[in-house]
This record gives sequence, structure tokens and C-alpha cells, in this order.
Amino acid sequence: MAGMSRIVVPNSITLKNKLNHKKQNKRIVEELHATNLSYPNKRYFYRQIRNNDWNIYAVVLNKGRVYDHLTSKSGRKKLYNYLANFLLDKVDLSMASPAVTLIVDRCKNKEEIADFNQYLGNQLEAKLPLNIPLNIYHEDSRANAGLQTVDLFCWGIYRKYEHGDQEWYLHYRARISYETEYLGSEQT
Repeated sequence: MAGMSRIVVPNSITLKNKLNHKKQNKRIVEELHATNLSYPNKRYFYRQIRNNDWNIYAVVLNKGRVYDHLTSKSGRKKLYNYLANFLLDKVDLSMASPAVTLIVDRCKNKEEIADFNQYLGNQLEAKLPLNIPLNIYHEDSRANAGLQTVDLFCWGIYRKYEHGDQEWYLHYRARISYETEYLGSEQT
């Protein structure tokens, strides 16, 4: 799970100039997917956003050390909500203005969305200045360039922890403000 703060993403530039630029392409690529994007194209994308004001916050869960009761469907939902709050707690929201908007990849049903919004909403609103509204949206990543961007960086973090492959990760490592392995070898 990773998050980014304050980013404007030029995904359409990368799609147009690197993936859909040939007239002989029969298939139009509509979304940036880390697994389908070559390393040179990832670097090209990064060059488009590197001067923007943004940071990455990441928590990696060591699933092998998760309690059994948190591996059930309801347990995983509770753990996901908890880790989202754990990560968001690392972001300084004291100077947020004029609002805080949290956009989450739509992967939950209506009931799960309501539970997530209530839990995270209560936690975040307690940290925000009283005059700052909180908005939580669940969107399809195909329609949200920011979610696609987060996916690109999450993939790099995943490759680092699961496969020891740091090629993409090292390219943007300086933008990571917080990273931890939850339930890792050192207790978090």
C-alpha cells in the first residue's frame, strides 16, 4: 500500500508519446500498468513528473507474520483499513488546505466502502484542522491517472521486497518520505 501527496500526473503524455504513437498500433493502450510498461518508458514517465511537489509513503505487509484471524475475508478488510490509517498517520496534514481528498482504488463493495470511509474518515478528521473538509472517493484506476501512478511506484516497491529487483525502485527512491515493512523482521 502506498500513497502519494500533491501530484499532477501527465499519464496521457506517456500514453501518447510512448505507447500509442505508432499509426500501425491496432490496440490503443488506455492505462499505464507497471507490469506492461518497459523500464525506459517508466523512466520517461518519471521525467514528466519529477519536478512536481510529491512524496511517496509506503507500508509493506509481511503476510507470513499476520495473525490467522486477520487472513479471513473480514479480517483482511479490518487489516487493510488499519494499515491505511497507519500509513496516513505518517503524512503531516496540519497545513492541508483548502481540503484533503483521499482517492482509493475501487476494489470494495458498497458495504466495505462505507466501512472504510467511516473508519478512515473518523481517523483523518481527528487529525485535520476543523475548517478543512475531507473527501474520500473510490475510483476505477483506468479513469484516474493518480491511481495509475501510485500503481507504478507500488510495483517497484513490490519488486524490491519480493524479488530483490530494485532497478525501478532506485530510480524514484529519493521521493520516498516514509517506508516500512509492517510485521517485518524488526517489529514495527
